[in-house]
Amino acid sequence: MAHLPQRTADLQHASFLLILAVVSLLMAVIIWPFAQPLLWAGLAAIMFQPLYRAVLKRLRGKRNPAAVLSLFIIFFAVMVPALWLATLVAQEAIALVARLQQQPLDLAGLFNRVHDMLPEVARDAIDRSGWGDVAMVQTRLQELLTQSAGMIASQAVSIGSGALSFLLSFGVALYVMFFLLRDGERIGRTVLCAVPVERAIADRLAERFLGIVRATIKGTGVVAIVQGALGTLTLTIAGVPSALLLGVVMGVFALVPVIGSGAVWVPAGLWLLISGATWQGLFVLFVGFFIISSADNVLRPILVGRDTGIPDWIILITTLGGISLVGFSGIVLGPLVAGLFLASWSILREQREADAESARSGGIRVDASGHVPDEAEAADAG
Repeated sequence: MAHLPQRTADLQHASFLLILAVVSLLMAVIIWPFAQPLLWAGLAAIMFQPLYRAVLKRLRGKRNPAAVLSLFIIFFAVMVPALWLATLVAQEAIALVARLQQQPLDLAGLFNRVHDMLPEVARDAIDRSGWGDVAMVQTRLQELLTQSAGMIASQAVSIGSGALSFLLSFGVALYVMFFLLRDGERIGRTVLCAVPVERAIADRLAERFLGIVRATIKGTGVVAIVQGALGTLTLTIAGVPSALLLGVVMGVFALVPVIGSGAVWVPAGLWLLISGATWQGLFVLFVGFFIISSADNVLRPILVGRDTGIPDWIILITTLGGISLVGFSGIVLGPLVAGLFLASWSILREQREADAESARSGGIRVDASGHVPDEAEAADAG
């Protein structure tokens, strides 16, 4: 009967853990519709925490006014320009599709110019392969433009129905950001104390998380904005139509490792060369290779200050996987998960090495994996 109280305590503890898991799952399901606004609110609160501290210092420790003023600064300095830019890009995309419908690209003429520039051996190979017939490609392109116009029109019709959802999500993000700016540090300390792992490990994971957020948003995000702006200016000087739209697309591609902004400026420069705009094409390729591509190497060390420790191929895979899973937010969420994954395994390896070193210094034999044998194993080994 002596074990009965212990068994009852174990049963109560297991029941509590089960209730905790069920309640946590229900909580996740309930807030899932606002998962992306909450994610961006949290990331923004982390990035603008220095701004809040500066405002708090100016207002002599008045937390509520400091959070409100910080929120106003963020809204008018970041969110309003972003919404304005998104509106311009949408208008330019609609105008581009309409223009291409009225004046389709002359793929046949473009192909003939490229075909005439090639050596005779290459021309004969293309002719024998049957790739010289571009009529089908022209037809498919026209069908694609028609479908794109229909899709844009349907999206424009559904804007009214989606406006309420967007405004609700936007309002939730601002509301949550206010509390995260004001109470973010206290909430972070509370979470670290509640996490059922050693405090040293929790602190290291939190530090790693903040470092990845800084590298992903402050580094990659700012570099993408700079490259997109340089690309827009370059394409505008070269006289490329829809330069703003292509510049924004260039900035989005700059967020994806390996691919980068070259996915836009290289085809644009080649298209200008093929079209006969020689100096414009050379200008785009020159600026893209020597200035736009170099912005990443120059700005990232200044903005981030240190490497994230995540290999580029892992960032690429997790970024693409995050985009396919949760949409645009995956650009940030993918590298965050990858960084925490690598950090967790790195901490585990370092702990095993530390335990093995501690055991050796105490005169205890350990095996190659860092396992400390018990007395029975030691006797058998003897």
